[in-house]
Amino acid sequence: MSEEYFKGVPKIPFEGLDSTNPLAYRYYEKDRMVLGKTMEEQLRFAVCYWHTFCWGGRDMFGEDVFDRPWFGDGDPLEMAELKMNVAFEFFEKIGAPFYCFHDIDAAPAGDTLAESNANLDHIADLMLPKIEETGVKLLWGTANLFSHPRFMGGAATNPDPEVFAYAAAQVKHAMEVTHRLGGDNYVLWGGREGYETLLNTDMGREGDQLGRFLNMVVEHKNKIGFKGQLLIEPKPMEPTKHQYDHDCASVHAFLQKHGLMGEFFVNIETNHATLAGHSFQHEIEYAVANGIFGSVDMNRGDLLLGWDTDQFHNGPEEATLALYALMQGGGLTKGGFNFDAKIRRQSIEPDDLFHAHVGGIDILARGLLNAERLINDNALKSVVDERYAGWSESLGQDILSGTASFESLSEHILNNKIDPAPRSGRQEMLENIVNRYV
Repeated sequence: MSEEYFKGVPKIPFEGLDSTNPLAYRYYEKDRMVLGKTMEEQLRFAVCYWHTFCWGGRDMFGEDVFDRPWFGDGDPLEMAELKMNVAFEFFEKIGAPFYCFHDIDAAPAGDTLAESNANLDHIADLMLPKIEETGVKLLWGTANLFSHPRFMGGAATNPDPEVFAYAAAQVKHAMEVTHRLGGDNYVLWGGREGYETLLNTDMGREGDQLGRFLNMVVEHKNKIGFKGQLLIEPKPMEPTKHQYDHDCASVHAFLQKHGLMGEFFVNIETNHATLAGHSFQHEIEYAVANGIFGSVDMNRGDLLLGWDTDQFHNGPEEATLALYALMQGGGLTKGGFNFDAKIRRQSIEPDDLFHAHVGGIDILARGLLNAERLINDNALKSVVDERYAGWSESLGQDILSGTASFESLSEHILNNKIDPAPRSGRQEMLENIVNRYV
């Protein structure tokens, strides 16, 4: 294989709305100012290592179908080096400011944890000059605590304390590598932190184990001086029947119970939101309102399928409403939009990776531009402000401040013979307004 893997694919340019070039951005213009920051600063998008470079197209009914040179039978560490070089070629050509990885995405697992750690250190040593050379930074790192059979009963929530200890050792090293590579975040993805049946599960015990594990993560973060953000990714199900981090509200309650508010924030995935019975916008709104928003995994599900399909976004309305909610809440800080998405199994050409990311990035950029117009035109907020206007007046302020009591409110209604009339929520009008901006 030549040094260049994606032959014939140049760095993806911005060509604007009139472009018919499938490998050009129509909306994403990285230096364009949007709501006080460049588009690149507002979106902070990342390419994920696992679906993009590690997934071979396998599904539950079929084998791998993608032909990737680093999937070969050569020395595993040499294959990992080749994969890394291809990954950074892709990051540069797509114009990604960030990337993300699990430990065993980047480097092969060894026969022992010591060997796995050494492999990851070797690849991290090669990543450092690549980061310097390209300017592509690490958005976040994490440890895979779900693939190996040892984790079939969970990692932190496992009934065996030795599995807990192994998971702790693995996270310790992954955090240190993330810190060494200048990562902005570290993610705890509890892929099997849940249960398949309550017949063999002590839910209270497992919750306490998980709470202790996360407190140990905070302790180690402070010990090594990692200044990044700690993230938990809510997920309702799959592979377990019920995950303890079911949605943002579940994570919020867990953080409060275990004294972790202000230490962990949520990494919201669109597909996980919908599997939990929520919209993407809902999860962002909840996280922002309760001070736990951190970052986003940008993908979608298929409404006709009941599992986590991790497809690239292609609908501007969902992106618009999500970006509107996020921008109203102050936007990103250390987080980003990680394209935790995979091409379809029949998309077998290497350049299909570019088509997928170009489309996903453009949908994200289009949503940002639509959100900017909604905010600047005060198109939705004015109606919401009017709907809640009474809470800024004397009665509403007395209730919220604690001045009012049931007795005083009863006197107010009875003495003034108040009979509040219902008011329209104007949902259809607002939906029509959104459609004008999308």
